[in-house]
Amino acid sequence: MSLKIRMARGGAKKRPFFRIVVADSRSPRDGRFIERIGSYNPMLPKDHAERVVIMEDRVKHWLGVGAKPSDRVARFLFERKLGPKPEIPKQTQQHLPKAERRKQEKPAEGAAAPAASAAPPAAAAKPAAAEKPAG
Repeated sequence: MSLKIRMARGGAKKRPFFRIVVADSRSPRDGRFIERIGSYNPMLPKDHAERVVIMEDRVKHWLGVGAKPSDRVARFLFERKLGPKPEIPKQTQQHLPKAERRKQEKPAEGAAAPAASAAPPAAAAKPAAAEKPAG
């Protein structure tokens, strides 16, 4: 059984409230869970003490058993020094036009090009000698 520490949504329309729960990874988001270990209320200000409430001893227990936190819960745990810093994936550039994406890629390729040109000159001369003029 694969365990996840994740959020289950509650609250009314446009008034979200989340329970932080330990659940089997196959169960639905708002469905059956094993234990409720905290809550998250995004409607409260960021500096409010009750915005994120976590039972630290239970989190340590479930992490020790092998439960994997979701991305958002991993951020909450990192803020409370209960887990490692989650990796932030690199943003894609799909929203940019192709011309701008190519401009951003060229400086990265420019750094790789001098390393490629540092190859021995004999290796560079072989392809030129292999070409024969048609005539």
